[in-house]
Amino acid sequence: MADAPEIAPSAEQVPAPLSPTEALTQAVAGLPGVLSAGIEVGEVVLRTDLAGLISVMTVLKNEPRFSFEQCMDICGVDWPTSPERFEVVYNLLSVSLNQRVRVIVRTDGVQPVPSVAGLWAAATWWERETWDLFGIPFSGQPDLRRILTDYGFVGHPMRKDFPMTGYVEVRYDEERRQVVYEPVKLVQDYRRFDFISPWEGMTTLPGDEKAHREG
Repeated sequence: MADAPEIAPSAEQVPAPLSPTEALTQAVAGLPGVLSAGIEVGEVVLRTDLAGLISVMTVLKNEPRFSFEQCMDICGVDWPTSPERFEVVYNLLSVSLNQRVRVIVRTDGVQPVPSVAGLWAAATWWERETWDLFGIPFSGQPDLRRILTDYGFVGHPMRKDFPMTGYVEVRYDEERRQVVYEPVKLVQDYRRFDFISPWEGMTTLPGDEKAHREG
């Protein structure tokens, strides 16, 4: 008895191949310490917690299938009404594999975020900037100083509860011949408001005197 001919699977039965972004999302979703992973606005975004941050970052940098050699940026996001008010966002780049991933961890601003400067030396600059602008502390960071604001600056200007005017103003004192720091003073100068229409208030126009002389 002849064997029955094999029936080729239809196009609906063959699963579509994963895109590189989808494949990366599946790979990072299975890592220990990853709370969630997905694609947001075309970017692979994974979330972890403070306890799992270093282990996740170590795998992303050192495992050949990821090879994220560069930490391109670290920034903060302030959600004042959330119990864990701050998000720390890491943008990583793999030059060799031409892929990117965004890692997000949350903190209340009191619990320090473990520093990743031991994995990427350039992270020191970004962690200092995040501390300076948001006041988010980083544990294990040996050089946690301000980097963008001036010496003696009060507060962290990217927090949403930071006043638009700040707390201190800087000016040059002519008498003391030096730069001085003083509390902000918002002085409302006297202004005269003229509510007359320009067509009513202007009784003469430039050149009218010439017409009067000729008359």
